[in-house]
Amino acid sequence: MVDEDGVWDAARPPKACWILKARVGAVKQSPYNAGTFLGQVASVPNKTLRQFAITFWALASPYWLSAQRLRGLRLLVGVVALALGLVWLEVQFNQWNNLFYNAIQDKDLAQFWSALQQFALLASALIAATVYRLYLEQMLQMTWRNWLTTHFLDQWLSAHAYYRLQLLEVPIDNPDQRIAEDLRLFVELTLSLTLGLLTAVLTLASFVVILWSLCEPLHLHLGVIDVVLQGDMVWAALIYAVMGTVLTHRIGRPLIGLHFLQQRVEADFRYALVRFRENTEAIAFYGGEAAENARFQSRYAQVLQNWWSIMRQQKTLTWFTAGYQQIALIFPLVIAAPRYFAGTLTLGGLMQIASAFGQVQSALSWCIEAYPRFTEWKATVDRLTDFTQALRAVQTPTSLHTTRRAGVRETYAGSNLHLEQLEVFLPQGRVLLAPTNHVLYSGGSVFIRGASGSGKSTLFRVLAGLWPYWQGRVLMPQAARCLFLPQRPYLPLGRLHEVLAYPRVSQSVDVALIDDVLKAVDLGHLSRIDQETMHWSQRLSGGEQQRLAFARAILQAPDWLFLDEAMSALPESAQVSMLALLRLRLPQVSLVSISHSAALGGQYTQLLEFVIDRDGQPQLVLVEGG
Repeated sequence: MVDEDGVWDAARPPKACWILKARVGAVKQSPYNAGTFLGQVASVPNKTLRQFAITFWALASPYWLSAQRLRGLRLLVGVVALALGLVWLEVQFNQWNNLFYNAIQDKDLAQFWSALQQFALLASALIAATVYRLYLEQMLQMTWRNWLTTHFLDQWLSAHAYYRLQLLEVPIDNPDQRIAEDLRLFVELTLSLTLGLLTAVLTLASFVVILWSLCEPLHLHLGVIDVVLQGDMVWAALIYAVMGTVLTHRIGRPLIGLHFLQQRVEADFRYALVRFRENTEAIAFYGGEAAENARFQSRYAQVLQNWWSIMRQQKTLTWFTAGYQQIALIFPLVIAAPRYFAGTLTLGGLMQIASAFGQVQSALSWCIEAYPRFTEWKATVDRLTDFTQALRAVQTPTSLHTTRRAGVRETYAGSNLHLEQLEVFLPQGRVLLAPTNHVLYSGGSVFIRGASGSGKSTLFRVLAGLWPYWQGRVLMPQAARCLFLPQRPYLPLGRLHEVLAYPRVSQSVDVALIDDVLKAVDLGHLSRIDQETMHWSQRLSGGEQQRLAFARAILQAPDWLFLDEAMSALPESAQVSMLALLRLRLPQVSLVSISHSAALGGQYTQLLEFVIDRDGQPQLVLVEGG
């Protein structure tokens, strides 16, 4: 949830989460309705086929229309060509069945050995085609997934979308899981299902002709009417497959909602474990093992409960599909057996009919065999569609559940920072700052104070371009380099000089300068472990992390430095010393600082304060300075 200062509070799940828990409990009491019920809880879109096709194409088409599509097209052509080759080989095997079993029936040894030689050639070709089709298909999966991952990462990281997603009225859960796992499933299942459907169509087109040619006219006497039915085995295969497909859909449809929810609860459980690992010291100080264990067990209970629902539904579906497949093995033999025993059909012909019927029935029944994968694919497409729509929504601030016009953030040729009719508010519409006008002068020290939750940090988010809920105008000095130091600095995994250079990904390292700055911020002892890759946020104390952030600021030498309680873990004497060090090392820097420390009094050229005026409106007033 978003607190009164606009900060996302992970400890307070949105209302939808409590509804989810309540409904999941209800499902436990009514397992037979689990699929439909959990599908509603997971908010699976009830799209028409046309709507779903549009959303799927929106996900799949960007790669195939991109500049990198040529390699993918070459691989796709190769895979399709091998699929055609495999179907052709199956046709040859069907004809081989006639030859081989007739040789056995006729006890023709020469024909028997000739058939075995033919089998060896066909089998070798089939094995080679199967291996290279899989190899090229996996290569296509890797190529497509690589492009999609890069594309989604760019969208997620651009325009602070990763931050703004959590400000939506219904936040998108686990975007990391959607990028890492859902994209993999989307590519794998899309290719698997598409190529499977293509193979089924080609197989059907090839074998239905063979099966039709092997059928004899069936004479039916319906009262005084004689009906001659051509292609009886073809019609039998069609009726059998259609009935099986309809029943499979009715039995397996609830799996779509269950798979959608399973991906969500699995990701929630993994995230809880990762968050625990990143906060082990704080949890250990609190002695929060029991509370964390209860939290883990609660999340895992949702994983387990939904998995049981999937198992029950999958068991019902498997009862049907397994029986369907077993009956399909004997079904053509039963129908064709009278002709064989009547002597009008050879053993080879009987086996050829059985083989052709199996291929036609398998092609017509492709939906039945692929249905479990289809349900998972449908859930994956829905999750990625939701993610894509959310990314598109947060690119436009006015779409974030507000009817107010967005503010304008511009640069100009001057050196000062101007706030013109700046108004800041929360997503729900409550005003954090009434329209205000201020000038923050270059080279000065601006001190901002106010009660907790008054909106100080949110003002910094506006200046950084993170917060979309504001109106007015912000004029930033052109080409000014800004650096924001939050209360809890971000220290990426890596070597110390990489941490100090962050967010710059490549920068020449002046070892002597780094050693000098580390000594100046009382972190000289870290110089000797610069070449080690560490989890610095766990290795260093809160005060040391803030000192390291100041070392980063000195090394990067920004024009404007914004400090949001960036020295709160340091003693007051150290805070004064740190400001003096900044002024010594960066005499031209413009400082804007939020702090509750009384020791910093007199260290500023401007003092601004958040207050409530007589009309109950939050104002940012100039207390001291020009």
